Amino acid sequence: MKLYTKENLIKEFQKIAKQGWIENARHGNAGGIGNTLEDLLGIEENNLPIPNAAEWELKSQRLNTSSLTTLFHIEPSPRAIKFVPQVLLLNYGWKHQEAGKKYSDDEMSFRQTIHGNSPSDRGFMVKIDRENRKVLISFDHTKVAEKHADWLKQVKKKIGLSELNPQPYWGFDDLASKEGTKLLNCFYVQADIKKEDGKEFYNYCKVLMLQKFNFDGFLAELEKGNILVDFDARTGHNHGTKFRLRQNCLPNLYETVKAVI
Repeated sequence: MKLYTKENLIKEFQKIAKQGWIENARHGNAGGIGNTLEDLLGIEENNLPIPNAAEWELKSQRLNTSSLTTLFHIEPSPRAIKFVPQVLLLNYGWKHQEAGKKYSDDEMSFRQTIHGNSPSDRGFMVKIDRENRKVLISFDHTKVAEKHADWLKQVKKKIGLSELNPQPYWGFDDLASKEGTKLLNCFYVQADIKKEDGKEFYNYCKVLMLQKFNFDGFLAELEKGNILVDFDARTGHNHGTKFRLRQNCLPNLYETVKAVI
């Protein structure tokens, strides 16, 4: 495997950018942008071989896309309760759209994507308690949309309409530890895409060097609605709780941002 200094790697990115449109090296592969870039650099996966430096990662994404990036998976505390399947799904869940078809008649679902900027149409929202260093999940029945009135009646019968008690949460320290291992220093590469004669081509036109994860920036993006908490549980399986990021917001999570291209 090739070894790079940061300076040499930057020169490689600049050379690649000058090549203009480059054909997808992995035809039919959904991760073609990253795979093609790895092939051009002569590296494996997205870990950059830079000796004598903190760990570096290569992140590549399509320019001007609305898709979300998964930052990491982490279940809320208190974890002994298994909050998502045992509390949220059982007390606040609703009939799964595939109940009686793909699944049994009584299959329930709890799928919510929420953030700290405004409540979801079922009244769930992220709240940040800086004094107690917690990211909390809150429920406010007055924010539930009229279309969910029947569901709200069921919630009232099961558990009442007061705030979640206890409230599921993530401690700042737990999140910072998770992010410290997942959100490494990285080169963030974005590419334009075009298709010609059934083939896909990439133009690697924007590269940022991102260093030192900034936890305050993470909290700010949660409050702005740029980081979302995604619950995806059904009776038969909890697919896990994810923190996901809107495109173009990744640089806001780092202390140092330097444009390479």
